[in-house]
Amino acid sequence: MRRFKVFKSLVTDSLDTITTGSKRYHLWMGLLTIIMLAGMYCYSIQLDEGLSVTGMTDRVSWGLYISNFTFLVGVAAAAVMLVMPTYILKDIDFKQAVLIGEGLAVAALIMCLAFVIADMGGPAVLWHMIPGIGVFNFPDSMLTWDVIVLNGYLFLNISIPFYILFRHYQGKDSNPKVYIPGAILSVFWAVAIHLVTAFLYQGLQARPFWNNALLGPRFLASAFAAGPALIILVLGIIKSFSSFKVKDETIKKIAMIVTVAAQINLIMLISELFKEFYAPTHHSESAFYLFFGLHGKTALLPWIWTSISLNVLAVVMLTFGRFRNNFKTLYFCCFILFVAIWIEKGFGLIVPGFIPGPYGKIAEYTPTGIEIGVTLGIWALGAFVFTILAKTAIGIETGEMRYGKKTS
Repeated sequence: MRRFKVFKSLVTDSLDTITTGSKRYHLWMGLLTIIMLAGMYCYSIQLDEGLSVTGMTDRVSWGLYISNFTFLVGVAAAAVMLVMPTYILKDIDFKQAVLIGEGLAVAALIMCLAFVIADMGGPAVLWHMIPGIGVFNFPDSMLTWDVIVLNGYLFLNISIPFYILFRHYQGKDSNPKVYIPGAILSVFWAVAIHLVTAFLYQGLQARPFWNNALLGPRFLASAFAAGPALIILVLGIIKSFSSFKVKDETIKKIAMIVTVAAQINLIMLISELFKEFYAPTHHSESAFYLFFGLHGKTALLPWIWTSISLNVLAVVMLTFGRFRNNFKTLYFCCFILFVAIWIEKGFGLIVPGFIPGPYGKIAEYTPTGIEIGVTLGIWALGAFVFTILAKTAIGIETGEMRYGKKTS
């Protein structure tokens, strides 16, 4: 009964915390709300008229939605790079950032699920994915494995931080025997969500662009570069606009993780390019379309070469300590690296897999305004959820929110 009373108090105090703040905070939340409403309007048009309002066709059946889903799976998995050193290796420097990282993972997973729902056309078809009722096709379908690992990882990233924050809200220390087993499990689960997503693409024999043994490891390398890069940017914003002060040493350690992962990702990219272009076959046509165009079709050229340029620039700058340890250049490098990997794992991975088609037909894909509106709305939803989670967690960790203490 007491725990229920504490939980009720936590919910009340959290609502007070997230509804109060500076003028900039309210402007930020208001902007996100407007973007979400615009996204909902675009989604209502899609629900009414179907997926025909998107740029997807029977030739290119995955577009902006699945591109963002694939990228965000990596962002969610990146939380493990903070969980492992904090909970398992007992690195005190990561302790300040781990709850922020897990909150980011929760927001990313919610966006992942939202993009899947958007790509399916609407929530009315979700019953197909319910075991025993729909056509779940477990364990043969890789998609069913993806559903399991994503929801399982979402549960882990909600339950572990909730337990820790619930204890801290009461002014008590969390018991390692309770959360350490879950933290260890989440390390393996984070790897699984990205590998299973990669296997989902690798298992499609008719798409030779994805039949690459490096796809799974490269998914992990790019995830462990883009995810922590976003965490650094978020920590920088929190450090500037809140009372939650993150140590410089914490950010520098995360920057080293980003640097190593980005270097490995770039090496794997070079390996893939060598495989595709040194001894090309007809299976290399998708790569030729992506990097050089094919039969006059060049829609993705500006995207992929922008991505590669930003990727190389970020890796070169991060490699040198004087740039990496200077926070202004670090934030710049993290931003361009995040954008580069978003392009590379989005348009650069998903769309070329469908071009050319099995019969050599080239049908290019361009997202419509409806798709872009829905996509922006889902990203705004993720930012909204993360802001709420982060503001609550910061309030508890700084002692501003305590059971029995009135929040100002």
